[in-house]
Amino acid sequence: MDDKSDDMISGILNGSDEFILLFIDIISRIIEMFAVLLIFGSVVRGSARYFLVKDPHDKDDIQKFSGFRQYLGQCLLLGLELLIAADVIRTVALDLTLERVAGLGLLVIVRTFLSWALVVEMEGRWPWQATSEK
Repeated sequence: MDDKSDDMISGILNGSDEFILLFIDIISRIIEMFAVLLIFGSVVRGSARYFLVKDPHDKDDIQKFSGFRQYLGQCLLLGLELLIAADVIRTVALDLTLERVAGLGLLVIVRTFLSWALVVEMEGRWPWQATSEK
């Protein structure tokens, strides 16, 4: 093959790489937006349910508040997991540098701690402990 063909083929491949990287970046940002919308939507929905809806099955305000906190906690946990997934995708596929991986590691540690704290707050036990039968 001549040099002109090689340049054209490498240009197509480089364009393909750029397209793939752009696609991965867009996917990770969509996941982040979904996580933010999930968290925001759960706060709005949970708050509306707590303040506006009268449920005849709720025995008292403490039970209703506990259900509200449980719902928000579960949605926050899911949102945090989605944010971690987006960060992992972006770091591994787009910016695999030691500094970025260290930052991702720190972010995962902080979010994992937050997840554990939410589980302790909601369920009264550490995530690795078996659930107690009451």
